[in-house]
Amino acid sequence: MKSRDTLLRLKRFQADEKRRRVTQLEMMIAEFNRMAADLDREIAAEEQRARISDPSHFAYPTYARAARSRRDNLLSSTEELRGQLQEAGARLDEALADVAKAESLEGREKAGDRLHDVVRATDIGMMGLRAARA
Repeated sequence: MKSRDTLLRLKRFQADEKRRRVTQLEMMIAEFNRMAADLDREIAAEEQRARISDPSHFAYPTYARAARSRRDNLLSSTEELRGQLQEAGARLDEALADVAKAESLEGREKAGDRLHDVVRATDIGMMGLRAARA
């Protein structure tokens, strides 16, 4: 019985860790998207200030070029994180299924223990009746 409780706690802990990982990835994706949007605004402002929006132009602002590179890196990192998020979500689903299995096993075991106690009490009662009849 004790090992089943420990197993259930372990499964719940693992599911919580996977849930935290999913949340962390979602927060990172949101932050990267926000940073990319900020860089887009800065690029547009720099291009407007320089009145050159063609990155291949020789006089294109260096800051805008660097900001574009940074934004592109953030967007590619976001795509990688989305892949990790899908994997983490799948692992979370598996962990939650394991928790549900362990909980149902725990419930069946407790129900079996209660049934065993009822049968034992009935047997003891029957023994008392037999002794009283004798």
